[in-house]
Amino acid sequence: MKIGLYFGSFNPIHVGHLIIANQLVENSDLDQIWFVVTPHNPFKKKSTLLDNYQRLEMVYLATKDYDTLKESDIEFNLPQPNYTVNTLVHLTEKYPKHEFALIMGEDNLKSFHKWKNYQTILEYHSIYVYPRISEGKVDTQFNNHPKITRVDAPIIELSSTLIRNAIKDGKNVKPLLPEHVWAYLDEMNFYR
Repeated sequence: MKIGLYFGSFNPIHVGHLIIANQLVENSDLDQIWFVVTPHNPFKKKSTLLDNYQRLEMVYLATKDYDTLKESDIEFNLPQPNYTVNTLVHLTEKYPKHEFALIMGEDNLKSFHKWKNYQTILEYHSIYVYPRISEGKVDTQFNNHPKITRVDAPIIELSSTLIRNAIKDGKNVKPLLPEHVWAYLDEMNFYR
């Protein structure tokens, strides 16, 4: 099986994440997409994150009605801060019959040359890039790279930060979240 790994803090997961993932799995050679909930991104402040298992629960609630979208806590038991290259090695050893690919926005591709062992990632894994509006340019080494596939997907200008701030300001964000996620957030009083 070919599995696309969609990494993120998903703090919270929102409809934009689902739109991108569904577009990719329906319009590529990927069989499934796993939402890999990251316990701590080296580039983000940990204090802004909900508990790992609360975010995993939201991803589960968002994806439970989709056969091709799954939640993953694979990084929860890896040394922190974790790097994508380490997760890929771990997954490849744990699931030797699967082929793993990365899913990232074009904004992340622009900084991909700064990732730990990015050359090793590209040597063994494909990358599926969806469009994002962002500053800067993609490093020329990634243009027309045989392991990098640009996917035609809607540009989603929606962020978890925007949602958290709107909740804090008492605004209605229900249309921006999967129904089960909204119910969970509301019940748990998150981000208020």
